[in-house]
Amino acid sequence: MAIHLSNVLFFPITNSLHQSKQSSSSLHFSTSNRHFRGFRLFSTRRTQRQRQSIYEVASRTRDTSSIITDLEKQTKGDEHTETKSAAAEIADSWREIHGSNDWTGLLDPMNDLLRSEIIRYGEMAQSCYDAFDYDPFSKYCGSCRFSRNKFFEQLGMESGGYEVTRYLYATSNINLPNFFKKSRWPKVWSKNANWIGYVAVSNDAKSKLLGRRDIAIAWRGTVTRLEWIVDLMDFLKPVAAAKIPCPNLAVKAESGFLALYTDKDEGCGYSKLSAREQIVTEVKRLVERFAGEEMSITITGHSLGSALAVLSGFDVAEMGVNRLENGRVVPVSVFSFSGPRVGNFSFKERLQELGVKVLRVVNVHDVVPKTPGFLFNESVPTAVMKFAEELPWSYSHVGVELKLDHKISPFLKDTNDPVCAHNLEAHLHLLDGYHGKGRRFVLTSGRDPALVNKACDFLKDHYLVPPNWRQDENKGMIRNKDGRWIQPDRSKFDDHPEDIHYHLKQLGLTFDS
Repeated sequence: MAIHLSNVLFFPITNSLHQSKQSSSSLHFSTSNRHFRGFRLFSTRRTQRQRQSIYEVASRTRDTSSIITDLEKQTKGDEHTETKSAAAEIADSWREIHGSNDWTGLLDPMNDLLRSEIIRYGEMAQSCYDAFDYDPFSKYCGSCRFSRNKFFEQLGMESGGYEVTRYLYATSNINLPNFFKKSRWPKVWSKNANWIGYVAVSNDAKSKLLGRRDIAIAWRGTVTRLEWIVDLMDFLKPVAAAKIPCPNLAVKAESGFLALYTDKDEGCGYSKLSAREQIVTEVKRLVERFAGEEMSITITGHSLGSALAVLSGFDVAEMGVNRLENGRVVPVSVFSFSGPRVGNFSFKERLQELGVKVLRVVNVHDVVPKTPGFLFNESVPTAVMKFAEELPWSYSHVGVELKLDHKISPFLKDTNDPVCAHNLEAHLHLLDGYHGKGRRFVLTSGRDPALVNKACDFLKDHYLVPPNWRQDENKGMIRNKDGRWIQPDRSKFDDHPEDIHYHLKQLGLTFDS
């Protein structure tokens, strides 16, 4: 009998060795992988009791597939009721979920609705990794593997209810060699650009469920290598010097982040506009388009993408792109994963003044959130930080921090591997089982733990999930009509919308065609 991989994960084969390892923890395992297909926002107590009963039965049998079928039948009606209730709840409480009260009372114990929303935006950040072409032997290396209008469909995320409205590009002519990827072939899609994310907007049906039109921005970060940290110039630069119109010259951000966000290559069709110009013009266009509706702007990113998420949230608010003609302000929130410090203490204060809400999800064993600013950071008394603000290595984290610990998950190896500790899928797994400080780790949403090993070697070996298992079939090679193996051509990438000039002019930004 064939047993699905996810079944093995959730109901390991019973034997004396495995029982001895697991009997002390009495774990509750979820039973289905709803990743990329949406998942329930929360579970009722009744459904949790049903699951517990099924799990106990599962521990005494090898026939797991029939148990899963029984569980799905039992909970199908409950899931329909729960989804409707959860949809109503998020429509009523989305402002609190997005930080209007700085997530007070929602993190410990962990609010189920907040957890599901953080995971949902985390999966948007993860989609940037899943869609990126890393292969140096591909002529499309450094680009997105999918066309914009089929982005979520190709990733199996079409039920998420969002439509990509714009791809984001950055020039690779800056000193971040471990972030940018380039093809080894002479004939490539672009010599000087890399795809770094996208802007999406919720469709009508999803907007009705969310209680507002959500403009989402997802930034690509670094998935396996951490060498990009040493690429940073590690000194602070006034954001105003990067042409972000901040009135306070004391507000500074890390120069490498600013360069990635604001630099452009006018000789390249994709990066002739900076990532900054692409973001603010697209957000302005969407805010004007949906001006008659309730709206939110939600930005997410992992690792280096987290720094770009914070910077772009700052920029959108500082530029007033989120302010409508009638004076109404569209709230801006950032869900950051494994992010480094971005700016100094004045940057933190200015971000608070602008009303940008930031929730930073970190693994306490991850080195990246501890950089830059080893000596002078938010842990130092405020008076000292103000005194040291002129130093080029004085940094402060922004927003609210949610600390996770991979060593409390019974699924993960007790390792000090920095790549594992930094992995985004691991963070989403930890979120799925986190219920508050000192509380037992219990998975809730049905995300498959096998996803953790997609790009690392973090799951315990007895779950039989190979490390770094995600790869394209035949590395993207296909057979043509003559039976030869070739790299298929991809449709032409979008560069910049036709109305980009209008929005640049409205924002006071210049454009040289």
